[in-house]
This record gives sequence, C-alpha cells and structure tokens, in this order.
Amino acid sequence: MITITVANTFAFTAKLLADRAPNTCAAFTALLPYRQRLIHARWSGEACWIPLGDYQLGVGYENHTSHPSRGDLLWYPGGISETELLFAYGSSVFGSKVGQLAGNHFLEIIDGGERLEEMGRYVLYHGAQDIVFEAA
Repeated sequence: MITITVANTFAFTAKLLADRAPNTCAAFTALLPYRQRLIHARWSGEACWIPLGDYQLGVGYENHTSHPSRGDLLWYPGGISETELLFAYGSSVFGSKVGQLAGNHFLEIIDGGERLEEMGRYVLYHGAQDIVFEAA
C-alpha cells in the first residue's frame, strides 16, 4: 500500500498492482518516499500529472492503458512524449500534444476516493501542488 498526500490537504491510500505491473511497481517503490509537484493535465481530461522530462524509470510497457478509471495512476515510460505520471480523478483519456498515449496502470486509489474530484479541482484552480508518495 502507498499513501499519497496532495497539498498537505488530500490524503489517499493506493494499492500497488504488483500482479499486473510488477516491474513498474518495483521501480516506483524504490523511489519512496517520492516528492514531486502535481499540475493539472492539459490534454487528458479530468486528470493531474507530474511531468518528468527525460527521466527514465527503467521499465517498458506493462498493463498499459489509454483509458484510466477514476483513481487510477499511470506511469508513462517516455518515448513519443516526455516521461510522466498521470493521476486520473474523473473522466480521462490519456494524451499529450502528440496524441493519445498509453501508460502503465500500477496504482489504484482504494481509500479517500470521495475527495478525488475536490483534489483535481483544487489543482486546476490553485496551480501546482506538492504531492508525496510514501509506503503505508
């Protein structure tokens, strides 16, 4: 399990999907605690993202999708667009300026989901926010 805190206000518990994305989960948990800035998505609908430029997690595609559900987190390993982490809080189709993307679905919110929309709108209207991922 992973705890996710956004803006020191929104707390979520997420389940690692190690059975479906074992390499992504292993590489990501090695980064914990992981601190970044979360911004609102430009092309992916009701989602926030962490742009990571040329950073390489060292994993390829696994359990990838372009259609995350509310509360799903995807790791895009880079390629035709920059590396990023997508955090869907509502209706979303993962994309970038180059078109539709597919990211590794590796985390799923299991607690705190009732505040996802509030968190997304907060990031939308207040700009970049701190986000922290920690082992539960």
